[in-house]
Amino acid sequence: MQPRNMSMSGVVDLAAVKAAQEAKAKAEQARAEAARQGGTGAVSPADLVIDVDEAGFERDVLQRSAEVPVVIDFWAEWCQPCKQLSPVLERLAVEYNGRFLLAKIDVDANQMLMQQFGVQGIPAVFAVVAGQALPLFQGAAGEQQIRQTLDQLVQVAEERFGLTGLTVDPDAEPAGAGTGAGTAQAPAPAGPYDALLEAAVQALDAGDFGGAIRAYQNVLSDDPGNSEAKLGLAQAELLQRVQGVDPQQVRKEAAEKPGDVQAQIAAADLDLVGGHVEDAFGRLIETVRRTAGDDRDAVRRRLLELFEVVGADDPRVVGARRALARALF
Repeated sequence: MQPRNMSMSGVVDLAAVKAAQEAKAKAEQARAEAARQGGTGAVSPADLVIDVDEAGFERDVLQRSAEVPVVIDFWAEWCQPCKQLSPVLERLAVEYNGRFLLAKIDVDANQMLMQQFGVQGIPAVFAVVAGQALPLFQGAAGEQQIRQTLDQLVQVAEERFGLTGLTVDPDAEPAGAGTGAGTAQAPAPAGPYDALLEAAVQALDAGDFGGAIRAYQNVLSDDPGNSEAKLGLAQAELLQRVQGVDPQQVRKEAAEKPGDVQAQIAAADLDLVGGHVEDAFGRLIETVRRTAGDDRDAVRRRLLELFEVVGADDPRVVGARRALARALF
């Protein structure tokens, strides 16, 4: 669905929204085709981790990415960090209960795939969603960071592309499994929210950002996965934050205090509202590099909020996510 809120059309890439709609339609067609061919399509937990080579890449990764996000683990037998990372990814693939598929690629046996993805070192982890490649991180990351990345991936895959994941055979599910944070849940039924969404747009047009925020929040309280309301809420909150601020003073403080986290965050908000997307992302990524602890987490959270404003499938967001991963890991 195309966003109703056009107040930030200079920031939101509508072409990216259209591409997401097309990918979502392809995902629905793939599911329908699978249903016509018979069977439930349910897989066992063991099927959630697969070995992939160049011959089977199109079938096992590209085609499967139309129904489930495919996480690719580039590894090698001689790589010690790989031996730490791979078991974590395999365990999480089962724990997330079909929300993503893990494809393991041995780089020694599949040099062409390594080159096509531009892998410079291993372990390296990518994702393919509806045929689109997305770099996730490089190196042996901590489990908490991996979970955060996977959570973002499955959220984007569902909201932008309609990929709800694979159905796992409950009879084959290990005892006690499927109760963690990655457990698949049935999506909440969509409701008739046209009136609320229209009210939010009218509030935005009138400069009533608080009213718009409340309207979007009312939609999300009943339908947490409503992508239009999520996008609108992120935009309304950004506009409310910059309302009434003195741009010159904000930029002066940011220039004079490069170590002041709040000053950099405020300047990034202004950058984004002004359409300077790369400047906003670059400012916050550089601040992530210079900070640690709670300060770093605050910057990271604001950056993720700005990703939501621009759209997860926007090329600028894809590049910034890659830079963020390098800064964090």
